[in-house]
Amino acid sequence: MSSTPQRSDERQTAIVAEHLHAGYGTAFDAGEDAGGSGLETQSAHSAPPVTAGVTGEGEEQQESSLRLPGGDIHRGLYKIKAAPIQRSKTFSHPPRQDSEATDDDGMLHPEEMLQPQGFRRQFVMQKHRVQGGRNLPITRNFIEFLDLYGSFAGEDLAESDEEALEFEEEEEEQEAGTAPTETRPLLGRRRPSTRPPKKGDSGMVNTFFTTVKAFIGTGIMFLPKAFKNGGILFSSLAMLSVAAISMLAFHLLLACRARYGGGYGDIGREIAGPRMRALILGSITLSQLGFVCTGLVFVADNWHSFLQAVTNGASPVGVIPLIAVQAAVIIPLSFIRNISKLGPAALIADVFIVIGLVYIYYYDIVALSSRGMHPSVELFNPDAYTMTIGASIFTFEGIGLVLPIQSSMRNPERFEPLLGVVMLIITVIFTSIGALCYATFGSDTQIEVIDNFPQDSRLVNAVQVMYALAVLVGNPVQLFPAMRILEHRFFGDRSGKKDLLTKWKKNAFRSALVAVCVAISIAGSANLDRFVALIGSLACVPLVYIYPPYLHYKGVATSRAAKIGDLAFMTLGAVGMVYTTTITVVNSFLH
Repeated sequence: MSSTPQRSDERQTAIVAEHLHAGYGTAFDAGEDAGGSGLETQSAHSAPPVTAGVTGEGEEQQESSLRLPGGDIHRGLYKIKAAPIQRSKTFSHPPRQDSEATDDDGMLHPEEMLQPQGFRRQFVMQKHRVQGGRNLPITRNFIEFLDLYGSFAGEDLAESDEEALEFEEEEEEQEAGTAPTETRPLLGRRRPSTRPPKKGDSGMVNTFFTTVKAFIGTGIMFLPKAFKNGGILFSSLAMLSVAAISMLAFHLLLACRARYGGGYGDIGREIAGPRMRALILGSITLSQLGFVCTGLVFVADNWHSFLQAVTNGASPVGVIPLIAVQAAVIIPLSFIRNISKLGPAALIADVFIVIGLVYIYYYDIVALSSRGMHPSVELFNPDAYTMTIGASIFTFEGIGLVLPIQSSMRNPERFEPLLGVVMLIITVIFTSIGALCYATFGSDTQIEVIDNFPQDSRLVNAVQVMYALAVLVGNPVQLFPAMRILEHRFFGDRSGKKDLLTKWKKNAFRSALVAVCVAISIAGSANLDRFVALIGSLACVPLVYIYPPYLHYKGVATSRAAKIGDLAFMTLGAVGMVYTTTITVVNSFLH
C-alpha cells in the first residue's frame, strides 16, 4: 500500500481518538461478564489484546469500553484507536483522495463499487463532475469563502462562541465524580481551538471571479470626484501607478508567505515578533472601521438625494439623522456570531453594485457620444491632487484578502500571475469609470457620482436606493473583521455561549463600536471625499506600501539589490503617507 493511504489511516485514527473517552479502551473484563470466553475470543481476533488495569510500568489503567452506554455499538471506534489496521478491514468507505481509486475516466474501480455505499459515492462524484471527489463547488459568495478558508489578514474570523464545542460540562462531571449518564454525549467535547485552514480546491476560474469580487466595492463610486480633484490626466496616471505599486506589494507579501506560511499577521509575527502582528492587525482594524464610516455617510447622502427627488425638495430629513438611523440596522446584524450568515447580505450587495456600474457605463457613453466632453475638464488640478492619491489607494486596498484567496487555490503557485491579470482588469474598470464620469460632468461632478444623474428618472432613483442598500447591508461584513480583532484583544478566548454575562458584554461592545463609527461619520459627513482620502492615506498606505517591503527586507531579501529596493519602497510609502495625510488634513479640516 502506498504511503498516502497510510498517512490517511493515521490521520483518521488520530481524529477518532480525539473524540473518545481517555479512560476507556479495548480492554475486556473477562472475569466479570457472562459469556466472557466467547466475547474474549472475538475481541482477540479483532484487536490486539489489552489487559484491563495497569498494563505496564507508567501506563494508564483503562476500563473496557463495553461498560459505557451503548458500548457494543461503538466498540469498533475504540478498536481503531487501539490498533489501526488496513483500511479494508477498518472502514467500509475508503477515502476518495487516492487517484488509484478511480479509472482515467473518473469511474471507481469495480472492487470499490462493490464496497458498501460504493454506488452512492459514484453517483455523487458523477453529479459534481469530479474525479476522486476533489473539485466540489467551493462557495456561493465571498463571505462563505472566508468562513471556509479562515483568516482575514491572519486573524481567525470564527467566533469563539461558535467555533468549537465547550469543554466545561465534562470538567464539571469529572470534578463532581459523577458517572457518565445516558444524557451525556457519546463523543467527548473539545476545547475551542483555532481552526486549521482547509486545503484549497478552487480552480483558476473560481479564483478569478472571487478575486475580482474582492477588489470591486463601493469605493468605485468616489473615483469620479477623485478625478475632478486631480484632473483627468493626472488621475489616470495616478491610478495606473497605484495599481503597479500595489501589485509589487502583493508580490513581496506572497514571497514572505511562500517562506513562512500563515496569514498577514502570522507572517509579521514570524519575521518581526508579536508587536509587528499587533501593528498589522491594528492597521487592518483602522482601515475596516474607516470603510464602515465611509459607507455610513455614503448611504445617508444617497438616501437624502433620493428623498429630495421624490418630495421635490421638501424632505425634512437631513444627512445626520439618516446616518444615525442606520445604527438600528447595523447593531442587530453585528450581533451575528458567524460571518457565513452574512453571506446573503453580501450577495445582494454584489448584485446591486453590478446594476449600478452597468447603468453608469450606459449613461456616460450615451452622454459623451451626444454632447461630447464637458468644457470644464482639466488635465491637472494642483489644488487638490493629493486627495486623488488617497482615494486611489483607498480603492485598491484589498491586501487583507490576497492571502486567503491564495489559500483557497488547488495550485497556489499559479495565483500571482492570475492576480496580475485581475489587477489589470480592475485598473481598466476603475480608471474608465472615473474618467468617463468626470468627462461627462466636469466641474459639476458630485462626491457620489450617482447624484449627477437625472434625479427625475425613476431608474436613477431605483439605482440610488439599490446602491445605498448594497452599502448598508455590506457594512456589517466590513465591520466583522475589525470587531473580531478588537474583541479578541479585550475578551481573549472567553466564550459567551454558556455565560450570558460575557455574551451581553460582547454585544454591548459591538453596539458601542457601531456608535463610535456613527459619531465619526457624522463628524466627517460634510467632507466625504476628504474623509475617503484621509482613510486611504493614513490607514491603507502602511498595509500596502510599508509593511510588505519591511517584512520582505527582514525575512526574505538576501541580495543587496533586493534590500535596497525594499528600503526605497518603505521610504516611498512613509513619505507618501506623511505628505498626503498632512496636505489632506490641512486643506480639508484646517481651512
